[in-house]
Amino acid sequence: MKLGAFSASLSVKDIKVSKQFYETLGFSVFAGDIDKNYLIMKNGNALIGLFQGMFEQNILTFNPGWDENANKVEPFDDVRAIQKHLQENNIKLERETDENTSGPASIVMYDPDGNTILIDQHV
Repeated sequence: MKLGAFSASLSVKDIKVSKQFYETLGFSVFAGDIDKNYLIMKNGNALIGLFQGMFEQNILTFNPGWDENANKVEPFDDVRAIQKHLQENNIKLERETDENTSGPASIVMYDPDGNTILIDQHV
């Protein structure tokens, strides 16, 4: 199964302080809008998202159809095919997507330790 680009989406208390911290670690702003309380930061092929006030816990994020530069990749496994595979393997989904649609969609699940996993397709 091809899950696409991976990033850690971090719930931060102060986005400006977090931005400065991760810049010190060698990350730079790749996308987002600090005025809207979210940034995507990049260091090589490592991606982290900084999100202030959007969710309570950190999230593991996968983007089917994208590489680490947000470029479309072909072929890729559509989120609906991933959803079907997970359901067939008795993985409980917290949020599902409509199987009769196409294009951007997302699903959410928890791993056995309660970590949130977001599969968020933008293409």
